Amino acid sequence: MTARASLMAGVPAEPQALRADALHNRNRILEVARETFARRGIDVTMREIARRAGVGVATLYRRFPTKESLVTAAFADQIEACASVVDDALADPDPWRGFCTVVEKICAMQAVDRGFTAAFVSAFPDNLDFEGVRAGAEQRFAELTRRAKACGQLRADFADEDLTLMIMANGGIVADTAEAALATSRRLAALLLQAFRAHPADPPAPLPPAAPIGLHHLMSAARASSAS
Repeated sequence: MTARASLMAGVPAEPQALRADALHNRNRILEVARETFARRGIDVTMREIARRAGVGVATLYRRFPTKESLVTAAFADQIEACASVVDDALADPDPWRGFCTVVEKICAMQAVDRGFTAAFVSAFPDNLDFEGVRAGAEQRFAELTRRAKACGQLRADFADEDLTLMIMANGGIVADTAEAALATSRRLAALLLQAFRAHPADPPAPLPPAAPIGLHHLMSAARASSAS
């Protein structure tokens, strides 16, 4: 079973043939949910999602009875993509290249979608499949880490907790635009990969261009943290 199929097992099945207006409402709800979660995270209320989608709260709950079912449906494709990134990296004959690919792609996905990481790490009591998918991804990443160490490219003292540290650091990026956030994330990932490498390259690989951020963005990050 794919990661997406496993996740969607926790979402109420839709009738085989929805009326055109009902299908439009469902698609509109999901579109708005993805956009809103991406900008503001998953703490947005169901009432706010309904308002932005232009539907009644009752309509929203008829399609998605719980907040968890809406988040699951909204992020199913992203979660499957995340799992596929790790699977593709394991299939790469070069473990270090595969490891770098995972770090770069996961950081990029997180940078452009604030809700993605929040959804992936949340504990949803009504949808235990998130835990299963997350655990599976962690196990496969641990195997990738083992291979990268065995080939002598990843430093021996890299720990599983360092992945969490990386995600926390990348998640703290504050930028004026999605493009700037992505550029910042790419540079951070490059810096981290140089630190993770067992033997620094000589000469070191050039870093991506510096991102358009300044110290004033620290104030924005502090305000966002205080408001959450």
